[in-house]
Amino acid sequence: MESALTARDRVGVQDFVLLENYNSEAAFIENLRRRFKENLIYTYIGSVLVSVNPYKELEIYSKQQMERYRGVSFYEISPHIYAVSDNTYRAMRTERKDQCILISGESGAGKTEASKKILLYYAVTCPMNDHMAALGDRLLQSNPVLEAFGNAKTLRNDNSSRFGKYMDVQFDFRGAPVGGHILNYLLEKSRVVHQNHGERNFHIFYQLLEGGDEDLLNTLDLERNPQNYQYLVKGNCPRVSSISDKNNWKVVMKALPVIGFTEEEKLLNIIAGVLHLGNTQFGEGEEGETYITTETQITKLVKLLGVDGSALREALTHKKLTAKGEEMISPLNFEQAISARDALAKAVYGRTFTWLVEKINQSLALKGSSVIGLLDIYGFEVLQHNSFEQFCINYCNEKLQQLFIELTLRSEQEEYETEGIAWETVQYFDNKIICDLIEEKHKGIISILDEECLRPGETCDVSFLEKLEDTLGGHPHFVTHKLANGKTRRVMSREEFRLLHYAGEVNYNVNGFLDKNNDLLNRNLKEVSIMKIDKVQAATQFKNSLMKLMEILMSKEPSYVRCIKPNDAKQPGRFDEVLVRHQVKYLGLMENLRVRRAGFAYRRRFEAFLQRYKPLCPETWPNWHGRLVDGVSTLVNHLGYKPEEYKLGRSKIFIRFPKTLFTTEDALEAKKPEIVIVIQSGWRGMKARRRAKRRRQAAELIRRCLTDTLLLFVSACILETAFCMYTIPLVVYGSVFIRFIKGFIYRHEEYCPENEYFLDHVRYSFLKNLRKNLPKSVLDKSWPTPPPLASEHLRTLHMRNMVVKYCRRVQPEWKKQMVQKVVASEIFKDQKDNYPQSVGRLFLDSRLGISVSSLSDGMFVLHMPSEDSKQKADAVLQCDHVIELVTKLAMMAGKIDYVNISPGSIRFTVARGKEGIIDFVRGSEMKVTKGKRGHLLVVSQWLY
Repeated sequence: MESALTARDRVGVQDFVLLENYNSEAAFIENLRRRFKENLIYTYIGSVLVSVNPYKELEIYSKQQMERYRGVSFYEISPHIYAVSDNTYRAMRTERKDQCILISGESGAGKTEASKKILLYYAVTCPMNDHMAALGDRLLQSNPVLEAFGNAKTLRNDNSSRFGKYMDVQFDFRGAPVGGHILNYLLEKSRVVHQNHGERNFHIFYQLLEGGDEDLLNTLDLERNPQNYQYLVKGNCPRVSSISDKNNWKVVMKALPVIGFTEEEKLLNIIAGVLHLGNTQFGEGEEGETYITTETQITKLVKLLGVDGSALREALTHKKLTAKGEEMISPLNFEQAISARDALAKAVYGRTFTWLVEKINQSLALKGSSVIGLLDIYGFEVLQHNSFEQFCINYCNEKLQQLFIELTLRSEQEEYETEGIAWETVQYFDNKIICDLIEEKHKGIISILDEECLRPGETCDVSFLEKLEDTLGGHPHFVTHKLANGKTRRVMSREEFRLLHYAGEVNYNVNGFLDKNNDLLNRNLKEVSIMKIDKVQAATQFKNSLMKLMEILMSKEPSYVRCIKPNDAKQPGRFDEVLVRHQVKYLGLMENLRVRRAGFAYRRRFEAFLQRYKPLCPETWPNWHGRLVDGVSTLVNHLGYKPEEYKLGRSKIFIRFPKTLFTTEDALEAKKPEIVIVIQSGWRGMKARRRAKRRRQAAELIRRCLTDTLLLFVSACILETAFCMYTIPLVVYGSVFIRFIKGFIYRHEEYCPENEYFLDHVRYSFLKNLRKNLPKSVLDKSWPTPPPLASEHLRTLHMRNMVVKYCRRVQPEWKKQMVQKVVASEIFKDQKDNYPQSVGRLFLDSRLGISVSSLSDGMFVLHMPSEDSKQKADAVLQCDHVIELVTKLAMMAGKIDYVNISPGSIRFTVARGKEGIIDFVRGSEMKVTKGKRGHLLVVSQWLY
């Protein structure tokens, strides 16, 4: 957070707890919008990450970005999915406690992409060996397989997850991923047999038909055209521009072996069997009996699914009942046969999906010591037509919201208690009343639904609705057409009931509730498909699995990612405030912000706070050597914090108001130039000391080496004296060499016999070099570095000599110009903006002329020619001491010869280059009036 506080005016705050008006939903959404427009799609609410889908690729997910967030404190840099991933991982490692990341949001908000980014982060940044790398690959490759079988194109999202997924990533004691496990929830099986207009079935059907080769399709008795299959034509959307079914097929086929799947043939047989089952047609006899009209489809099903043909025919047209211990076979009518066929297709696909998840789990199975869970589950849904699926989805979100508030409150309260700060009661909406309305035993909606499904006799969706009205009538969060007031009745169907969820009102149409809860899979159909007979209804199954999920999540430390889609059109840069406001409400973001801001907007550990703001207090800068709490106390006292603005805990400072923090941050920003200078000075001093040390060490090394060299040389000279004819020359040269070396050793001493030879040689060399490289111009300030004891007078003398020569060559007119420029510099330099442009041009004498009349008036005109005809050029002035004033002006400007004395009239320039005339006459009294022809008339008084 601290990394971008100073940019808050442009891009808002990157943590919503720092909003001044934190109770305003409008301020919340405006902050989101400002950041979204700057491609800042991530914002915090404390430790909660809010993510807005950009609908375009952003350059923020590279390996370099992963390294940027790796091991960095959560609030040190800008919000990111990698920050949540890394913070969760480090908490697991340091605290040795299982973690989980809960990702929620509606279809198209980016939940699946967020979970992919988290898995990729762990696959890239965690410790790895060959086995672990293979495991990481399996984790990543499980995504395209699950998407192919569990995702579909909906009106809101081209790649919408139609199931809930909870994945445990298991780590060993070194922090390396060693295993994984997936739990799936509430696959939308109804999509197998029906899709809304503009939607598609699950991706795998289209991928198989588009990407499978001819031999495979012939083996499966399939045709390339999806329009030939009843289960693929309902939505009338066989192809999607944003999806390449052929490429995705290749990805899935490549991924299946990686995750250890070796039964592709069996899997594809089932998928093809579902398509053939959808093309199975029925006829109706004269007595109402139902029979199959497409025997070829049954033949294909027998081959692909390995079932008994006659048993399948009977199961699709008859149902098996048990009454008083006797087994009976009853024929199905046409509608019942269609429903039985569709129920079988949904059951087969649902079991296949569960089997696929189990196979993935087998490939990932290796128990670790610590776990990070990822929950990617559908967000709150409010569609134009809401049915059983939306009821279950929204019930799930009610439970998650209940858990969210409970865990958030609990973590806040625990932090306050740990830090020894008094906890303040937080007012919030407790949605337990809604959860109880749905799940309470014997009286909840699910219990009533199950009871109606199992009740003997004729039951239907309408009888279910009537039972709800009898049992739940008067509940504040339940309404039907019958129970509603007149205004509500006008907008509610007689087949609907309304629940007042924490996120808003939703109308559910009861048509299909009983069928979807029962799944209509008759006993003989279960026997034909070799499926376990399970008497538990779908809603109760979902409730039980949801309870287990809550237990799993309660046992872990949670982190949250709240995903928001900015528009329904999936357009980059478009921000629909109405849509975003709706999601902010049902994601409970304002509720969470109020909980987080109930006490203090900002809290940091003492060391982090002191490290950032210590330059603002002389006593803490540059380092504080006492206790951290004392240093923070000293700092905030110096900054003038009032007692109601902050509290000091045991290890953290708590700041109540964002304004306090922003004022501190602004003070730091203003202090930064001074801090930079101090740091630069310290750095340069350290570098200089290092260089000096290295030089001393080098000189000492040279001195030692030279001493050794001299000893060797002297020894050689002695030997040469005894045995060589060149003894005398070598001794002479050796003496010179010794003097030179000795002088080098004593070069920093005062001029003395030991160094005179060396220093004289250096001076001589310097003068020879200087003779060839003297500056040629007074503007050339270069000068060779003089040796020690060399006088600086040479440089001064040479400069004076060049200046004298230059001045002798200056012409009088140019000298006059230079004098004016010097005066102008003294008056205007660094004082007037246009000085640099003006001083470079010649000052012309013709730019100033003075005209006066020959009479006794005090009028005079300053003529100032201008290159721009639109400018006012001349000034007409009046002064009682005109002669004195004009004389002084002429003298100061050197314009004595430019004073014009006119006996009659004076012409001058007025606006836009036009000419004006002043006429002068004598009269009895002094006055200035408008004369003839527009002239200015000046009457001058007679002097006697």
